[in-house]
Amino acid sequence: MTTPQHKIGSGFGARSTAAEVLRGIDLTRKVAIVTGGYSGIGLETTRALANAGARVVVPARRRATAEQALAGIANVEIDELDLGDLDSVRQFSERFLASDRKIDILINNAGIMACPETRVGPGWEAQFATNHLGHFALTNRLWPAIARGRGRVISVSSRGHRLSPIRWDDVHFQNGYDKWLAYGQAKTANVLFAVHLDALAKNAGVRAFSLHPGGILTPLARHIPKEEMIANGWVDEEGKPTNPSFKTPEQGAATQVWAATSPQLEGMGGAYCEDCDIAESAESPHDEKTFTSGVHAHALDPNDAARLWKLSAELTRVDAFAR
Repeated sequence: MTTPQHKIGSGFGARSTAAEVLRGIDLTRKVAIVTGGYSGIGLETTRALANAGARVVVPARRRATAEQALAGIANVEIDELDLGDLDSVRQFSERFLASDRKIDILINNAGIMACPETRVGPGWEAQFATNHLGHFALTNRLWPAIARGRGRVISVSSRGHRLSPIRWDDVHFQNGYDKWLAYGQAKTANVLFAVHLDALAKNAGVRAFSLHPGGILTPLARHIPKEEMIANGWVDEEGKPTNPSFKTPEQGAATQVWAATSPQLEGMGGAYCEDCDIAESAESPHDEKTFTSGVHAHALDPNDAARLWKLSAELTRVDAFAR
C-alpha cells in the first residue's frame, strides 16, 4: 500500500456533512456513478455531488423507487442495475460505455447487511455476491471509462470488516450461515478490493479508497429485528435512536464524498478512511475499546488482496487487468 494508514489532519470530522466537505469544490463536467444512490447515505451522496455540479448516474435495482427519491435533484440520471445479477451488471456497463463518457468518480455504495441466508447466481452467498462480487464486476467492466477519467473508485466498507476475514475455505457459507460473519467478510472484501485495485490502477492515474461511513440508521438495517437493535443499544422501544455516536445520513455520506473528491488525497490511494480522514490501524479486530474505529490488518494485507482479486475474477469471469 502506497499510503500510510494514518490520519492526515483533514480538518473535517465525524460530524462533517457531505455538503461541507465539498465546499469550494467545483465538479462541473465531472461524471460520477453512485450505486444505491437513491437511499440512505447513497441518496445524500448523490445530492451533494449533483449540487456541486457533477452529472450523477444512479444505477438502481428499484427504478421506480429511485425516480421518486431523486425527483427534484438536477444533474441526475437513473438506470437499472441489480448487483446480484452479473447479466444485469454487464448490461448496465454496456449501456454506459456506449454513451462514450468518462467516469471521474465511481462510488460503490450499494449493499445489504445481515440478511437471512440468501443465495444468488450459482448459489453464491448474497452479501458477498452483492456487496463485493457485483461491484468487482461493475468496476472491471467500466474500466475503459474509469481509465479515461483518471479519477477515483470508492469502496464503501464498514467497521463490520472487523467481524471476519475472508473465509478462504468457505466464502459462500456452505457449511453453516451466520449473518454477521457473512457481513463482516463482505466488508473485508470491500477493503481488500480497494487495496488491490489501487495497486493495479495507479499507473493509469486512477486511485482507490475504502471507508467506514459511520453508524447511521438507514434502510440498510431493514433485515435487523427491532429487538436486536434495542439489544445493541441502537434504538429504544419506540424505534428512536439512542446511540449518541450515530450520524445523520448527511454526515454518513461525508467520508465517501471526501474520499472521492478531496484534493488532500492527491497522490494517495489504497487507504481505508473514516470520519473524513484516513483511519488509523487497529490493534485487534475484537478489542471492544477500539472496535468503533480503525482498520484491522486482515483487511489491508496485499497478499490477501491479490488472492481475493484472483478468486473474484474466476467467479465473475471479468478482469480488466488480465494479461
